[in-house]
Amino acid sequence: MSDEHTVRAAVAESVSGPVLLKSYTALPNCSLDDIRMSTASSPVKDDLYVPGEGKTENTERKAPRAEMHQSKMGEAAHGGSPGLTSSDGRALWTVHRDGEVQLRMEKSGYGSETPMTVHQFMREAVMKYGDYMALGTKKKDSWHMLSYKEYYLECWKAAKSFLKLGLERFHGVGILGFNSAEWLIADLGTIFAGGLAVGIYSTNSPEACEYVINHSQANILVLENETQLQKILQVREKLSHLKAIVQYRGQIKVKRPDLYSWDEFMALGESVPDEKLKEVLDTQKPNQCCTLIYTSGTTGPPKGVMLSHDNITWTASMATSSLTLNSPPEQQEIVVSYLPLSHVAAQMMDLWLPMKIGGTTYFAQPDALKGTLSTTLREVRPTAFLGVPRVWEKMQEKMKEAGASSSSFKKKIAAWARAIGLQTHMRRMNRETHFSLSYHLAKWLVYSKVRVALGLDRCVQYFSGAAPITKDTLEFFLSLDIPVCELYGMSESSGPHTITHRDCFKLLSCGKVIHGCKNMIQQKDNEAIGEICFWGRHVFMGYLDMEENTREVIDEWGWLHSGDLGKVDSDGFLFVTGRIKELIITAGGENIPPVPIEDRVKEKIPIISFAMLVGDKAKFLSMLLTLKCQVNLDTGEPQDDLSPEALDFCQKLGSKSKKVSDIVDGKDPLVYEAIEKGIEAVNKEATSNAQKIQKWTILNKDFSVVGGELGPTTKLKRPVVTKMYQEQIESFYQ
Repeated sequence: MSDEHTVRAAVAESVSGPVLLKSYTALPNCSLDDIRMSTASSPVKDDLYVPGEGKTENTERKAPRAEMHQSKMGEAAHGGSPGLTSSDGRALWTVHRDGEVQLRMEKSGYGSETPMTVHQFMREAVMKYGDYMALGTKKKDSWHMLSYKEYYLECWKAAKSFLKLGLERFHGVGILGFNSAEWLIADLGTIFAGGLAVGIYSTNSPEACEYVINHSQANILVLENETQLQKILQVREKLSHLKAIVQYRGQIKVKRPDLYSWDEFMALGESVPDEKLKEVLDTQKPNQCCTLIYTSGTTGPPKGVMLSHDNITWTASMATSSLTLNSPPEQQEIVVSYLPLSHVAAQMMDLWLPMKIGGTTYFAQPDALKGTLSTTLREVRPTAFLGVPRVWEKMQEKMKEAGASSSSFKKKIAAWARAIGLQTHMRRMNRETHFSLSYHLAKWLVYSKVRVALGLDRCVQYFSGAAPITKDTLEFFLSLDIPVCELYGMSESSGPHTITHRDCFKLLSCGKVIHGCKNMIQQKDNEAIGEICFWGRHVFMGYLDMEENTREVIDEWGWLHSGDLGKVDSDGFLFVTGRIKELIITAGGENIPPVPIEDRVKEKIPIISFAMLVGDKAKFLSMLLTLKCQVNLDTGEPQDDLSPEALDFCQKLGSKSKKVSDIVDGKDPLVYEAIEKGIEAVNKEATSNAQKIQKWTILNKDFSVVGGELGPTTKLKRPVVTKMYQEQIESFYQ
């Protein structure tokens, strides 16, 4: 890594105390001296003990609970089960919360690494990085830090408190709220105590929360504030397994016998002997469930994705090695946590990857996506940054708005620099390593200043995941020397399956499989496109209590079927072309993936925010369009006022429209004509007449999470949109 990107790890000069101000009080019954360890800079010779004396947990892979289903291992006709050490008939999946699975161990290589539990995984991190900073929380005007030692002890303390509250083995602990140190401590404390960590989206309705809490049989709910509490109290009487609620932010307004503040909760475990927790840890195995990730439930009830200890610990190890991330004492990676931790991508990026490499996770403010994220980024200056496509698109819009107000001279310089940047990275993708003098000049004049303004001047890894990102957005950032690398995977693969990074990059590709994993493209068509199937120790255990759904995605040979369509090029790069369930099959029988057409529409018509193609079983394709508009920062509701970029689009046309309603209600002829021309331009690139857009309409309101059209990671919920705008869709074909 070049000097300009070097980030020195923050470490105490001695192990006697914290590096920076602690955000939690010290453990009264358990000092740091109760842990035997080596410092991060010295060789590790000893095992790390949990507080007090006693043996560590059992790591043997004993025979799992018997299941009736048995995968056919090693069958070459179907791709087979690669490199398994045995085929003794133990099940590769289960739907039981206390079930155990056969790990997809390999005879050698990455897949043969010794399995470990989450507790062992964190213990290893404390042994290596004990005095380095693990978590950063901003309180008032200063950052309160926790070292890895302190982080571990807080998790230990939380685990004992969960046991005190009556957490039963393999029952859930729901965590409902914005990202925080308490969120991660509750997650890890739950796993230590033998429960199942269950993230719940903070945007969930009371009914949606009720479903997840009951389905996971949650004994305890950890929530953020009074707002979330009131939501839960609406359904409290229906939560049959719930014993206690813990509120980790804000004052409790009305006391209840089952309600605890965070400090009260953390004090509960003082009376619980360490031995009791160690007994629970001794029973834990890498092939048992420890975390539930709930799907968005777009096509039915949310499914509880069961992730084992090994799913998490092995995947984190493989992802960090595949991404070539750094570790102390040389360098310390820094990330900003702001995406929902109930999503597997955020958990992997903010919790598990940093733990593996001794990185630091800083927590953004709860209103991060309402505008404060940029401030946090400039303060923290992360070395790696993950954004969902909508975050990158919003950054792109803001940068374009700022550029539009620049002087003509600055605009020319920026245009020149962007042309050089795009050209340079296109050559780099073709394995050309020479960087021209023009590139270095542009880097000094433009690229470096852009990165400083974004708070990404130390960042060397830029990622996008959780949904498809457009070519326009990728090329925009590529032209500014910011290669946004796509990560591809799913909850059912513990997060990542393929990755791109700065040294392994192709435009529009999701990269290559992470170490120890395998791809299979099933039922290829004449373009070598087929369903993407996964194999590896990252493949999930099964859906909790949903055998039929599990059988639908894990075939009899043990391959995970993603439901996505794609192809692999000669260099091993995966290109995702669409989703099987999203394919539009016209009345004429042609299969049409909607995303490429939608992306071209947004590229040709800059005023368009969302474009959704429809026409399943119909004679022709039509499209729903929304316009870019202002958003209420408090509620996330799209407003009637056009965004600055949309206003600029209108002004260039000579239109006086300033609101969405001006355009839609008044059928603004200039805007409608411009959109029609854009649609015609897209149609000219269509590979067949069946792929041409015949009709379109502009909706009165943009899509949003609060409106229900988008999921928590801003992924388009097509079935929901189809139902919401059924009348408009039907009008296309009357």
